[in-house]
Amino acid sequence: MRQAFFNQKNQRLKNGPSAAVIRYDEAEGNAPQVVAHGTGGVAVKIMELAKEHGIMMQEDANLVGHLLDIDLGDNVPPQLYSVIAEILLLLEEMDRNY
Repeated sequence: MRQAFFNQKNQRLKNGPSAAVIRYDEAEGNAPQVVAHGTGGVAVKIMELAKEHGIMMQEDANLVGHLLDIDLGDNVPPQLYSVIAEILLLLEEMDRNY
C-alpha cells in the first residue's frame, strides 16, 4: 500500500520527483491512456526522454498523484477528463504560439 502524504512538498522530498505519461489520439476517439509513470529515477528518465523528443510537459502534482494510482495501459477515469482536457488545450496553444 502506498503511503499517503498530506504535505506534497514532504512527499516530493522523500520520494523524489514523480512523472506520468498519457497517450491520447483524437482520431481514434478513445479515452486517454496511462502509458508510463514512476517516481525517483524513473521519473527523471521519463522527463529526460520527453525533453529529448520535444514533448511538452505540464506540472500538476495532484494529477500526477492520481495517475500514479492507475495501472499502466488503463484508461484515465472520467473524473480526470476535465483536468486532462485543460492541459491538452494549454499544450496545443503553446505548440501553436512557439
